[in-house]
Amino acid sequence: MRFQGRLPLAAIAISYLVMILAVAISGGFRSHIRAALSDMAGDVRLTPYAEPASAHPSYLGKLDSLPGVAAVTPVIYRAGIVKGEKDIQGVLVKGVPQADSSKLLAVRIPARLARRLSLAEGDAMLTYFVGEKVQARRFVVAEVYESAVEADDRLVVYAPLATMQRLSGWDADGVSALEIRVRDGWRTERRLRELAQAAGTVSMLWAREDEQVLRAASVVELYPQMFDWLTLIDFNVLAILLLMTLVAGFNMISGLLILLFRQVSMIGTLKALGMEDRAIARVFLRISARAVFWGMALGNAVALLCCAAQHLTHLVKLNPENYFVSYVPVDISLLSLLLADAVSFLVILALVTLPCLFVARVDPATSVKVR
Repeated sequence: MRFQGRLPLAAIAISYLVMILAVAISGGFRSHIRAALSDMAGDVRLTPYAEPASAHPSYLGKLDSLPGVAAVTPVIYRAGIVKGEKDIQGVLVKGVPQADSSKLLAVRIPARLARRLSLAEGDAMLTYFVGEKVQARRFVVAEVYESAVEADDRLVVYAPLATMQRLSGWDADGVSALEIRVRDGWRTERRLRELAQAAGTVSMLWAREDEQVLRAASVVELYPQMFDWLTLIDFNVLAILLLMTLVAGFNMISGLLILLFRQVSMIGTLKALGMEDRAIARVFLRISARAVFWGMALGNAVALLCCAAQHLTHLVKLNPENYFVSYVPVDISLLSLLLADAVSFLVILALVTLPCLFVARVDPATSVKVR
């Protein structure tokens, strides 16, 4: 016997296609936004109660040795206003260590800012800093980078740390904050909160009397709205997985019922020959499992091709003002893919056991006569 229901097979393939795309897109948003926030603000930020903080506190080695820490970087933040030929734009200027000390006025700007003010690599960029007095710097655009998170309030210009220290009137040890970057695989909300707590404890316990105690905050606390948005996406993905599993399961039930009705005579004959109901039901269950597997394989294959095409071409675009990114990001985790496949496969098979109960209702005395 072979399962020949094309409609149930197509429904299963489409259901798995939608499920894998949902998992991949959810993973893409999660990885892109978390990585962008890490570049912009670090995974954990240590800030003083009064600026400046020391770039090399006595307990720096203890911060480096915390679990998951990849690097501890001194930074300076300053709000600025960039003046173009016809427009101005507010930005956040971030001073970061730079290997080439000869390029003290070279900056990296986001592509969104470059498009808005018609700036290109090599152009001069006049920037004003407003504090107790207005200061101006004529930077040179060394690089235009594509930001994974695009919004007007997240236009970050990267400038040399030494330049920002001079602008602030600090020595070479003065900074606004220390940013902790974590290794890949450590950017979960629970681990980031634990790391922030551990970093704050290190600063409190090991700071010398002449050093400031720094307060620690994870990127989850700094940008809670972003993580709430990611949580909402994950909830929507769970709803899609459940809905598509039920759709595939009920389509498989209808296909299996048709197969059972067509094989009533054979079922009656097998029961008359002494075959038990469970053994007959297992035969149909194996047929169903094979059909679900091939539908799953087809859906997975098409979904992976779609994900590969989107990853390479960024064909499907988004409005960054609503979605924070300019295209649909995809990121396929093998573990997530296998988990989604396995759970939905088992749920569908559990649903398919319901029509197999029909086998017990077949009476050999009537079914064999029909044949």
